[in-house]
Amino acid sequence: MSMEWFNRVTSELQDHLKSICEEYDQTGHMTINQSAKHPRIEFFVETEDDERDYFCTLLFDPYNTEFYIESFDLSLEQPTRVILSDFEAVVDAVHHSFHDFMSEDSEVYYVDEDENILEDEEVEGYYLSEVIDDEETLEVIDVEWETPEVTAFQIEDEIEVTYQFGVDSANGDGVLRRVNRVWTEDEELVEDESTFTFSKEEASTIIAMIASHMHTMTGYDEISNL
Repeated sequence: MSMEWFNRVTSELQDHLKSICEEYDQTGHMTINQSAKHPRIEFFVETEDDERDYFCTLLFDPYNTEFYIESFDLSLEQPTRVILSDFEAVVDAVHHSFHDFMSEDSEVYYVDEDENILEDEEVEGYYLSEVIDDEETLEVIDVEWETPEVTAFQIEDEIEVTYQFGVDSANGDGVLRRVNRVWTEDEELVEDESTFTFSKEEASTIIAMIASHMHTMTGYDEISNL
């Protein structure tokens, strides 16, 4: 676990944002929280009522030493994580979030302390919001990924299936992430992502059931030869 990259970015980020964006320099602020399991940098503007409207949260994974942003994919109905690979990607993410927030025609994203995702009745769409409404809250899973994406099946330029295993930091359950990538005839990439959660007690049963019945399954090559 290393905080070196986090500390380097936080020491330069505020000044860098002010230098590239005059509007951010006038209204944008940031606060740093290192006490969380995944440290975060939160960006906000102050309202006329001396309150804070948050427009972006950068989270840092100290085990993989990478920054990321969490959002929610409405089509898949599950949380997604966007990895920010370098300093320029971090700056761009905050800069774009700020201008989306300041634009009246754009969807605005806020982040509360619990990272709840809610539907704001005053505007269309889903928001990471400071307004808490228990009936509208959707769960966001904070996953500590134990493995990288592992390719389970691949046909070059046609299809790729990968899996990734992690642990839900809230309750210790296992999380299996599956990403199915398909290339269309027009060479367009289509991705379908899903997750499956299970307890430690369930894991051995799942493994045993699959191992005991693999001989009854049909492989891709067998289907192609039919």
